[in-house]
Amino acid sequence: MKKSLIATVLTTLLLGSSAVSAAVYKVDASHSNVGFKVKHMMVSTVTGKFGNFSGMYDLEKGQFKSLSGAVNAGSIDTGIAKRDDHLRSADFFDTAKFGDINFVMTSASKSKMTGNLTIRGVTKKVTLDIDMGGTVTDPWGNQRSGFVLTGQINRKDFGLNWNKAIEAGGVVVGDEVKLVIEIEGIEE
Repeated sequence: MKKSLIATVLTTLLLGSSAVSAAVYKVDASHSNVGFKVKHMMVSTVTGKFGNFSGMYDLEKGQFKSLSGAVNAGSIDTGIAKRDDHLRSADFFDTAKFGDINFVMTSASKSKMTGNLTIRGVTKKVTLDIDMGGTVTDPWGNQRSGFVLTGQINRKDFGLNWNKAIEAGGVVVGDEVKLVIEIEGIEE
């Protein structure tokens, strides 16, 4: 009886302490960035971002337990309105049919996150590098955390196939897209 009581108390303390260190965070879009880089004409890089996105993630002792996010593909911004309109068209994101880009984590270690990325209705497994920024209490008493996810995808894997050949050889738009996702979250 005494061993059972001690075991119950120890279990409660251990589970209780891990529950205290677990937290669910909502992405603070005003302090976050979902960006990308892609080669243009084989000699330069175009940088862009999405202005409308949301997400939630669960951290326990600095480890991801879950993460999901949605990006409004129509909120793409490369700084050139004509290019952004082309990226929203059926040649690329086809935002009239496919409004959101989604990511759902399937596993994570301290340095890598794997999940399902869906663009234009096509879902592929991707692995991203994690640069964990840590957690902090802001001046108003809110718990915040931050991290950066980076990686690379092939846009053609998701049906983003438009391109044109250039006279000197090569193509207008590179196939490889570098992702840079900088997130700050606030505990729910």
